Amino acid sequence: MREKNITGITLIALIITIIILLILAGMSIAMLTGKNGVLSKANFAGEETKKKEYEEILKLIGNRITT
Repeated sequence: MREKNITGITLIALIITIIILLILAGMSIAMLTGKNGVLSKANFAGEETKKKEYEEILKLIGNRITT
């Protein structure tokens, strides 16, 4: 009898790989879009930056009025 050298990816290995990739994708999406996700924090930081800019403008206007 001859031995057959069969190489390649088994169906089980392929399914496990797909499952792992789906889990990682789900975690990534949750980190981006969650309540404390990256996008929420970026929006909050943008709002805080605008507030600080307006405060600075008001201070400059106040200084010009008093001088």
